[in-house]
Amino acid sequence: MQHVQFGRTGLKVSRLCLGTMTFGLQCDEETSRAIMDHAFEAGIDFFDTADVYPLGGGLELAGRTEEVIGRWLQGRRHSVVIATKAAARVGSRAWDEGNSRKHLLDAIDASLKRLGTDYVDLYQLHRDDENTPLDESLEALDVIVRSGRARYVGVSNFVAWRLAKMLGRADLLRVARPVSVQPRYSLLFRQFERDLFPLAQEEGLAVIPYNPLAGGMLSGKYKVGMQPQEGTRFTLGKAGRMYQERYWHERELAASTTFASIAQQHGIVPAQAAIAWVLANPAVTSVIIGASKASQLTDSVAAVDVALTPELASRLEDMTREFRYGDAVR
Repeated sequence: MQHVQFGRTGLKVSRLCLGTMTFGLQCDEETSRAIMDHAFEAGIDFFDTADVYPLGGGLELAGRTEEVIGRWLQGRRHSVVIATKAAARVGSRAWDEGNSRKHLLDAIDASLKRLGTDYVDLYQLHRDDENTPLDESLEALDVIVRSGRARYVGVSNFVAWRLAKMLGRADLLRVARPVSVQPRYSLLFRQFERDLFPLAQEEGLAVIPYNPLAGGMLSGKYKVGMQPQEGTRFTLGKAGRMYQERYWHERELAASTTFASIAQQHGIVPAQAAIAWVLANPAVTSVIIGASKASQLTDSVAAVDVALTPELASRLEDMTREFRYGDAVR
């Protein structure tokens, strides 16, 4: 497994990052442990989670994923780079969400307890919160870093102009500066190439995209006219509707069918081609991959060694160019 510099920091991380949002709902604990074992044995030592996971579980299950990871981490803590996130609603009280000082300081302590550790390597704002001043969020993140509860801080699901403003405020306030951004990115969602990625490169931020397979759409198993299958991301609890709104459209289904055909013509498994395409972007540091069973990681791990030929890269560019334009973040 390749390791790369994490933005302009001194940290190095594996080229693939294990996403864990299936743990505790779509995957029971035994399956989750098998996935982590498989990833770790393959050299993936960068894990990403969030306090609101498992995906689709609702408030009653929020935090279960971190608990599952925490039990697996016993005896391995210093062998894994752990990233988690906060901002989504995790409780019934009015302040149990967002990027306020109160919520972030409460949230980091709760995450550390569930993970069974006294620090995380990367603590991220899971989303923007326009109801909280950026200065307040930055100062809270600075407290978290200075107290040793996180080594670095970053953001997820931020649009470029808000992240640029945040970086400027951090420099002015002389507080801990975000070192990474976690955007949605795949052949079927390319809007961030226009502004967020150039910003990240200019500012030396690590980019750790999620959804490289577009929720499984780029695995090659979906076609126009099909209905979402039970047990997949598209029917998973309260998250199923969100994933259908993102990807379950005739345009995306048609593009995924064409993509699978092109990948197979070049002798590459579609999932490997999709992840290799994301990895080939010079702005990308590490790609977040997920699984609902350990065997699904085999193709994803192999993608690190897949080099797209100029002809294949050109064909994929031509067929997905339209996905660089469209609505804002969905």
